[in-house]
Amino acid sequence: MDKTLPPLTPLAMPYFDGCKIGVLRLQQCGECQKFQFYPRTICSHCTSEKLQWQDASGKGVIASFTVIRKGVSAAYEAPYVVALIDLAEGPRLMSTLVDVVPEDVAIGLPVRVDFAQWSEDISMPVFKLC
Repeated sequence: MDKTLPPLTPLAMPYFDGCKIGVLRLQQCGECQKFQFYPRTICSHCTSEKLQWQDASGKGVIASFTVIRKGVSAAYEAPYVVALIDLAEGPRLMSTLVDVVPEDVAIGLPVRVDFAQWSEDISMPVFKLC
């Protein structure tokens, strides 16, 4: 069974193109300089339309998490950890933690991005403890 794949919209393609080559990309506003995630057509901070894609550091901190003890399908092998990650650049995104014992996870721990191949065309960001 395959994982549920996100839609590859023109707006989000720079993000997915980055993931495919192992780079986490975020939109940055040319007016207020703030970063945002998820992709949008205007800045979520100042409503400017001057958005550019920038490579992110891939560093973050666990803001919250939950341990999934029963996967929703065979494609999601349990247990696994779903976490909200506060990126160094400011945005918060949801992802999974990999190569970790669930009992070792705690709010505030530093993480770094890695990428998991979900299909031939799509890699998704996942995070590892630093």
